[in-house]
Amino acid sequence: MADEIMKMYPEDVMMYILTRIQVKSLLRLKCVSKTWWALINSSTFIHFHLNRTTTTKDELILFKRSFKEEPNKYQSTMSFLFDVDEKIDDEPIFPDLDVPYLTTTFACMFHRLLGPCNGLIVLTDSEFIVLFNPTTRDCRLLEPINYICPFGFYQDNSGVGFGFDWIVNNYKVISVSEIIGDPPFYDFHFRKWKVDVYDLITDSWRDLDNINQQMPKMHWYACSEVFYKGAIHWIASDDEIFVVLCFDLSSEIFRSILMPDCCDYFDGKCYGLVLLNESLTLVCYPDPGNDPQPGKESTDVWLMKEYGINKTWVKKYSIRAHPIESPLVIWRDHVLFLQSQCGVLISGDLHSEEVKEYNYLQGFPRSLRIAIYKESLTPIPKRSELG
Repeated sequence: MADEIMKMYPEDVMMYILTRIQVKSLLRLKCVSKTWWALINSSTFIHFHLNRTTTTKDELILFKRSFKEEPNKYQSTMSFLFDVDEKIDDEPIFPDLDVPYLTTTFACMFHRLLGPCNGLIVLTDSEFIVLFNPTTRDCRLLEPINYICPFGFYQDNSGVGFGFDWIVNNYKVISVSEIIGDPPFYDFHFRKWKVDVYDLITDSWRDLDNINQQMPKMHWYACSEVFYKGAIHWIASDDEIFVVLCFDLSSEIFRSILMPDCCDYFDGKCYGLVLLNESLTLVCYPDPGNDPQPGKESTDVWLMKEYGINKTWVKKYSIRAHPIESPLVIWRDHVLFLQSQCGVLISGDLHSEEVKEYNYLQGFPRSLRIAIYKESLTPIPKRSELG
């Protein structure tokens, strides 16, 4: 019966019809017949599905959090949340996903959620890096970087990034670390940058040569990495000047973008990177480690009107929220999600300045992460399928 339906319509018409179906149903249809399995698994259909016309109504909120289960054990889960008239449902639309492979210790608050990029995300901690498709549940634990630190030194993992190189049609993961002298051999003047690139096509890491050893130092915040215009961006600083450090995935070259002039070591702020109106956006918020300072309680949103030109930073919004731990993401170009210092999800409307708390969406403090996600069939090839 299924094969007869396929014969009734041209293949491109069937593909168009199938792209309108939820991925959950598509995965079931793969089991109907070999013909349907072959069509839905084909690279042509996956590409067609990935580039289908969508709206913000097709967006899901991928919400990651951790819970304390035992004195020294934490469980991390991811939920797909949906909205009804811009009110987040209190029930996930799919069963929760356990976060694979990552640590279950107190370090869960340092987990990173990178992406999505064509429906794929990267989950990482200080030890493991996992490539994951939350829609299909396909995942791959990346092989560890083959590097042994010399005696008397230790490796400090500074930054991780994930994106797609459109030139060579390849997904890449970037790991940036510092090799630092370990006491009693510590020498402040000896700090060496090490950059490794993982290629999905080859399923291997390679060490980048000729790295500028004067590169700015990265800072870790909950949303301090973003992939935009073919480059990965991090918050960094150089000689007490904060910058946005960029790594172009095609040329594999670093460069820096200056932040607004008001951003410095002494402004009592921390920083996050997000996207707003398809532009690189900086979120400046009060340092949660400091006591509240009168006149500096606001969270400010700066948009870069012309990418790469630091003089085009424009302060677009300013809101006053409860004491927050960090921003997380901007949704539908006007809702700023944040996490409170006690681990509760908060939203601030950038237009009305209305602030909401979602007490039913909370986790261990500092463990919340959010990505705005659209369902995707993008495959993660098995290692046996790689050349």
